[in-house]
Amino acid sequence: MRVLGPGLSARLLLPLWFPLQPRRPPGPQLSSGPVAAAGALQRAMDELLRRAVPPTPAYELREKTPAPAEGQCADFVSFYGGLAEVAQRAELLGRLAQGFGVDHGQVAEQSAGVLQLRQQPREAAVLLQAEDRLRYALVPRYRGLFHYISKLDGGVRFLVQLRADLLEAQALKLVEGPHVREMNGVLKGMLSEWFSSGFLSLERVTWHSPCEVLQRISEAEAVHPVKNWMDMKQRVGPYRRCYFFSHCSTPGEPLVVLHVALTSDISNNIQAIVKECPPSETEERNRIAAAIFYSLSLTQQGLQGVELGTFLIKRVVKELQKEFPHLGAFSSLSPIPGFTKWLLGLLNSQTKEHGRNELFTDSECKEITEITGGPIQETLKVMLSSSEWVKSEKLVRALQAPLMRLCAWYLYGEKHRGFALNPVANFHLQNGAVMWRINWMADSSLRGLTGSCGLMVNYRYYLEETGPNSIAYLGSKNIKASEQVLSLVAQFQKNSKL
Repeated sequence: MRVLGPGLSARLLLPLWFPLQPRRPPGPQLSSGPVAAAGALQRAMDELLRRAVPPTPAYELREKTPAPAEGQCADFVSFYGGLAEVAQRAELLGRLAQGFGVDHGQVAEQSAGVLQLRQQPREAAVLLQAEDRLRYALVPRYRGLFHYISKLDGGVRFLVQLRADLLEAQALKLVEGPHVREMNGVLKGMLSEWFSSGFLSLERVTWHSPCEVLQRISEAEAVHPVKNWMDMKQRVGPYRRCYFFSHCSTPGEPLVVLHVALTSDISNNIQAIVKECPPSETEERNRIAAAIFYSLSLTQQGLQGVELGTFLIKRVVKELQKEFPHLGAFSSLSPIPGFTKWLLGLLNSQTKEHGRNELFTDSECKEITEITGGPIQETLKVMLSSSEWVKSEKLVRALQAPLMRLCAWYLYGEKHRGFALNPVANFHLQNGAVMWRINWMADSSLRGLTGSCGLMVNYRYYLEETGPNSIAYLGSKNIKASEQVLSLVAQFQKNSKL
């Protein structure tokens, strides 16, 4: 029996995954006004960074220089923990990125040395050492700070939260520029090493798992929110599996969570998974023919871009194959975030161009206009921004064909630097999955209707083909798609003109 009821949150009863740092004044506490206080805080930041960021030793002394005192790095952690405002943390991170990066003078000098040696016949060892000097010069100073912080108790946790703050500050445009992007890349690379698959443990969640774990997974669910404890019980009960990765430094703490439905065929509707009760309380193995990955959630935003989700899917597939050797079908049932926004953008641009219509056929325009009673672009812009349109069965039927082909083009044809624009599509295609089936009215929730017009997509994992598919996508940007998807794309190319 659970201690907490459906309406009671355990948020106040559980320790935060990232312990609060001891608070201390970030700088002199002045009473002479906000401008003076801001100046004092900036001076305190500069002094802290000069003291806490270890200097880069000369190349010859790189292995002989003692580590900085633990207190120096702890001072940075403590000071940072005392900054309550997002803007203050962004200011400190911006100063760190701008002032403690790579010594460009050293890089130029070492680069010139390498080029000079390449033009002269020298022993390989001499050139290799010159290249090593160049690599050493390319390491930013703040990397040393991050390295030594990681050795502190709770240091890796702190750096994960620091990167989450950095990503938030970038999204809010509180810090921008190449130096900040470079520091984010350096920190992401370090976290990718610390959170590689060898340091991760796979754990299955059941209704008998610790209450704190269930609560944390419930709160972290970003795709299909958990309503109450009974909802959570169903998601870890019969015909369902829930797994997460934890790190060796924090066993039992979920980092990324994958929910799986065990079904008789590849699901085309999410409500059938998250709302309907399973066929029975006891699993019948002969009813299980497919594993559907219907939710993948990252619990720590600071780990964005670290390949935890890819590793987790691969490990879960192996676990399921052990449990169900006969299991033959593995597929996602994925949302399509951004589709409605993309479609509304097209409708808006065509409205501005004096009612130009290049999305719908003449017969579709006539039918939709008769149902809505107004100009197609203006009316659909209003209706698709809410969930009201699904109340009309005639309109739902009339929109099915055009929205299906528009969605197919959005997933298959809209690109960012040659790769799929949609982030969920890009993730699964990188993993080697096939864009297998687009499903109409697959998510009737408010989020599903307003975010993707109720559409969802299956990315199917043919295990023997994932390797070649991934190579083809990452190398040649080729998307492997089913006949259904390609047929819808062809219909778009025939009936819609962008």
